[in-house]
Amino acid sequence: MATIKEIAALAGVSRGTVDRVLNNRGSVNEETKQRIEEIAKRLNYQPNKAGILLAAQKKNYKIGVILFADSTLFFQEMMDGINEKMNELSGYNITRVTRMVPFEEDAQLQAIDELTSEGINGLVLSPYNGEKIHCRIDQLMDAGIPVITLNSDIPSRRLAFVGCDFYRCGATAAGLVGRMTFGEIYVGIITGSSHILSHSERIRGFADRIQEAYPNIHIVETVENHDDDVESYKLVRQMLAEHPQINCIHFTAGGVSGGCKAIEEHDKPLSVFAYDNIATTVEYVRKGVITAILCQQHQLQGYQAIELLSKYLFENTPPEKDHIYLDVDIRISENL
Repeated sequence: MATIKEIAALAGVSRGTVDRVLNNRGSVNEETKQRIEEIAKRLNYQPNKAGILLAAQKKNYKIGVILFADSTLFFQEMMDGINEKMNELSGYNITRVTRMVPFEEDAQLQAIDELTSEGINGLVLSPYNGEKIHCRIDQLMDAGIPVITLNSDIPSRRLAFVGCDFYRCGATAAGLVGRMTFGEIYVGIITGSSHILSHSERIRGFADRIQEAYPNIHIVETVENHDDDVESYKLVRQMLAEHPQINCIHFTAGGVSGGCKAIEEHDKPLSVFAYDNIATTVEYVRKGVITAILCQQHQLQGYQAIELLSKYLFENTPPEKDHIYLDVDIRISENL
């Protein structure tokens, strides 16, 4: 097995320089860096994991976690997964600091800056899709603070994304509507926010698929409820009153419970499709208000995000893929 000493001799540099390159510590001339990486790859260099973990125990790594402070239960499920993995890492002197922030770009930016000032070594973030957040993530990566995006993504140089293929989820929802309804279908879409990429991608996947394969399905209106049940109730009531032809509702984010209350009060039968296997949504599936739901693995998302980030910090091992997609399953009342 190749050693740092052998790589240093072949590259004509010190062992300290090789260590900085292989462990992404400090600045090294780009030409030298490439030479060392090529030699390490050619020799199939493998780090000493026992030594790496022993060193990690002495470093007191600190991970930051930022999620949205809303009423959506799936964020609590993500925290359960995060807590599970953190408990497994309890022997390695790695701690976590968490911020639950309002759904605002500046609030999230402030939380990032606070955690950075507290000396975090890495960040798990469910990002607000805005230019300030994009730039801040790139700055963190440039500063050697890796970022994993969780549940929703953002165009940036983040280390990896953990969540679902939301475009495919939207296309799958279109398939469900196409196969579980009949005749001309007029859809009202209730989404969370255009500033959450996962919400936008679900809509895009839905719209693209109905254009490709379901000419009988028509999108009448799309409104944003900011994952708020009270706002969702008002918007659904208004939508159904203004567009009596709507016979299908597609919830692409939170606020499902409030929206379903409005649907229950409506005197016309509707087909309803939503996301997430959480208690309030499941109740409406069992009552027959919601036709079907697409379910994410929220706890596993949180677990894997911490697992990937800690492995990168401990071993300098990047994720094998840029997008870590988790499976989505479909639930109806009979298989809940």
